[in-house]
Amino acid sequence: MDPIALLSAFVIGVVEGLTEFLPISSTGHLILVEDLIGFQGPPGKVFEISIQLGAILAVVWVYRDMLLAIVTRMWRPGVERFYALNIILAFLPAMVIGALLHKTITEMLFSPWVVSVALIVGGIVIILIERTKRTPTIHSVPEIGPLTAVLIGFGQALAMIPGTSRSGATIITALLLGVDRKPAAEFSFVLAIPTMLAATVYSLYKARNDLDFSGTGQIAVGFVAAFVVALLVVRWVLAHIQRMGFAPFGWYRIVLGAVMLAILFARG
Repeated sequence: MDPIALLSAFVIGVVEGLTEFLPISSTGHLILVEDLIGFQGPPGKVFEISIQLGAILAVVWVYRDMLLAIVTRMWRPGVERFYALNIILAFLPAMVIGALLHKTITEMLFSPWVVSVALIVGGIVIILIERTKRTPTIHSVPEIGPLTAVLIGFGQALAMIPGTSRSGATIITALLLGVDRKPAAEFSFVLAIPTMLAATVYSLYKARNDLDFSGTGQIAVGFVAAFVVALLVVRWVLAHIQRMGFAPFGWYRIVLGAVMLAILFARG
């Protein structure tokens, strides 16, 4: 296997792991980095799906005890059933809206221009919300009720606009609804599991005739890189976000979006 190809796969896997669970848009970063390094992955969608799976499994590993408790205890009354119900309620809007509008949104909005503008707009929104954020009334994930969960789910549906960021949309919606920073991030991370798994299964189905496993080296390198980096990112966010806040990510989005726009204008 070409060392350059493996190195490129490693870089893309690292980018996926770094950006998937931060409110900075993994789509925007992947588009930018793939263009900058001239990345050529294996034919088909296997590489893209594999790095997403790596990121998903990182969250599953972090929350493995809680997820096991939910699966084994959700059938009887208790906090695990309540948690499971809220995750399902938050997942449904994106599932329904995605099924109805995915093709239209992909055809109309998937461009570097849209990603750049969405990065900047999302960054401004994050900064404004952090500066005007009211005193949180929900301080833990079990306090998130069904209505709040559904509204967070509608926020997640906005992430179908490229550059918006799934984690950014869910976290900011949660902050607007009075959820404190750490539980907002935690709920977003756990909600990513069914959402990203559903998207992965859908992608596999749509690309079933074009799947190609010839680049197994790149696939393996990208998968491992995404898993390890996402694992570190999720743990870092949970440890520091309560003190740090989300405003730095807002400023970063604005700078990145402006750089992308400058590149696009320079290319004509």
